[in-house]
Amino acid sequence: MEGEALENAWFADRYRTLPPVAEEQLRLASHAYSDDARAEMHLTLAKAVAPNHPVVQVGEYRYYFYKNRLPEALRVAETCLRTVATELKIPCNWQEMTPSQANFRSDEAAHRFYLFVLKAYAYLLLRLNRLVEGAIAAEKLLELDPDNKVGGQLLLDVLERIGKDDYDD
Repeated sequence: MEGEALENAWFADRYRTLPPVAEEQLRLASHAYSDDARAEMHLTLAKAVAPNHPVVQVGEYRYYFYKNRLPEALRVAETCLRTVATELKIPCNWQEMTPSQANFRSDEAAHRFYLFVLKAYAYLLLRLNRLVEGAIAAEKLLELDPDNKVGGQLLLDVLERIGKDDYDD
């Protein structure tokens, strides 16, 4: 859910619908980043104002990710996947997704955002040493994005290299 997702049109459209109070709370959370209690209070207030808003979810995700609080970031990524799936009218469970349910090969912004969130989710699973689950999520990502536009193959490549020396094939 890094830079690419923040640049896509779907996300930009959602940003325009963010209530000003929630936007202010996200801004205050970013300024209070070093003070966990204050930052989390502002994130909670942003969620109270806009509970299912993807901009708030991405703000919360980034906070936890950069704090290296990966279990919390994973929880937020799961929530964000469900939020985007609901909007796309596709299964909320990413494991039930098939390429025929949505045109993820297109450059349609909402689909690309979904793929970026799924990539972040798979990455977090791998970082949390949930390797089997991470591999399944990365494989699903490549099933939905066979052209590898969002770079999901890299996750599987890293997974394949675990335990190998640089000179192993």
